[in-house]
Amino acid sequence: MKAMILAAGQGTRLRPLTNHCPKPLLKVGQQRLIEHHIIKLAKAGFDAVIINTAYLGSMIEATLGNGERYGIDLLYSHEGEHALETGGGIAYAKNLLGEQAFLCISADVYTDMPFDNQFNLTQDVHLIMVNNPAHHAHGDFTAHQLGLSDDEQRYTYSGVAYLNAAIFNQEKRAFPLIDVFNLAIHEKRINAQIYTGTWFDVGTASRLHAAHSHALKIEAMTN
Repeated sequence: MKAMILAAGQGTRLRPLTNHCPKPLLKVGQQRLIEHHIIKLAKAGFDAVIINTAYLGSMIEATLGNGERYGIDLLYSHEGEHALETGGGIAYAKNLLGEQAFLCISADVYTDMPFDNQFNLTQDVHLIMVNNPAHHAHGDFTAHQLGLSDDEQRYTYSGVAYLNAAIFNQEKRAFPLIDVFNLAIHEKRINAQIYTGTWFDVGTASRLHAAHSHALKIEAMTN
């Protein structure tokens, strides 16, 4: 199974940290944010990682290289000056993804959740959800929408999902991934699970600091 890391955003809420450094290359603990994902994917036996880029994309490729030092092939989908958003980025990279199931990861999350290269995708969309954090108290979807139960308890999308690449058409058009999720909900082609382990959305400086502090503590315990 391949994986795709969405890394094309500008990280505007993290400025000035991202004025000259793309968000995926910011440090969380002793490693860059995106490296946490790459190292886990390599250990889990994924075939390759596709990374989409736009803002300071050449810096991301120059820093990470072809993946040799991580033990996994890194492939790049360069979108140009203007990012194609989360859904559009996947569609534009369709030639690299092929037609099979793949794992999609947002570069701006830090988590200890396991990645499964043998995941059995029974629907076109399988979302990993988390309990609503303080900064997103309303959540994204209800348990009923996701086929988890009949109640209206809301959960937040973790930024990690297993997706069927065949549902995307090769095209260059900007659109959000939530459009794909909403269509899958409407057509009942979606399921999900709740993850309760470590998870941070590092979209702001304060949340980046919290993730960084947590990572340093974990690294100190394991070294």
